[in-house]
Amino acid sequence: MTDQIAALTALIQARAGSAPVELGLILGSGLGHLAASVEGVAIPYAELDGFPHVGVSGHNPNLVIGTLEGRRVAVFGAREHYYENGNPSAMRLPLAVLKALGATALIATNAAGSLRADILPGDLMLLNDHINFSGLNPLIGERTDARFVPMTMAHDPELRSGLRAAAKACGVTLPEGVYTWYSGPSFETPAEIRAIKILGGDAVGMSTVPEVILARFLGLRVAAISTITNMAAGLSDEQISHEHTKAMAPLGAAKLEQVLRQFLRHGL
Repeated sequence: MTDQIAALTALIQARAGSAPVELGLILGSGLGHLAASVEGVAIPYAELDGFPHVGVSGHNPNLVIGTLEGRRVAVFGAREHYYENGNPSAMRLPLAVLKALGATALIATNAAGSLRADILPGDLMLLNDHINFSGLNPLIGERTDARFVPMTMAHDPELRSGLRAAAKACGVTLPEGVYTWYSGPSFETPAEIRAIKILGGDAVGMSTVPEVILARFLGLRVAAISTITNMAAGLSDEQISHEHTKAMAPLGAAKLEQVLRQFLRHGL
């Protein structure tokens, strides 16, 4: 553990208590209100030296430590996307602090565009794998052999099983699919979407893959769920925009909140 991680961990525990965190949650678009449901302490990223300076509207840059559905959680109200500052490893320090706080698992959520006719805006998709379409990697520059992280089982089967069971208990349909990371901030072209379909992608978005890689590097189990906000470019007549994403995200987010709460009660 570096001095910076140790100092941040001590600061957070001084404010939020020293009881170990069980699970980390990264909230995507439309889920910010879930952080307000945590019984605990909210610490702005600006007060945590080295945490990212998030500049995306619709996200709430606080780390919330406390209890949700009887579980001790650390909720990241925002993430820094690669397209903000060109840094794919922006979430490395926050996730290292999560590990130092005692967490053994991470669930990431995101907003994404669908490439499948059976997964529509307002639906959810559980990630069973991903494609790093951007070619970027948050471990570039890491000097130890730990950088050679196996990714065969990156999306943890046990966590996925728990999330599927939680969705079934809530009556929420939760198909699985392959998420494709596109760097952004511009949206994909129809030709790029056709290429992603050929490669086997089922949804496309601008986040999550760096966090999955970093989580595995740190020894955290990880699972992720997409809230589908639109059909990908060229697959419908809708006009894709960030405002459209923010408007549509709450439709799936209500279902996702049910699933996450059920998972915390019974599936972890």
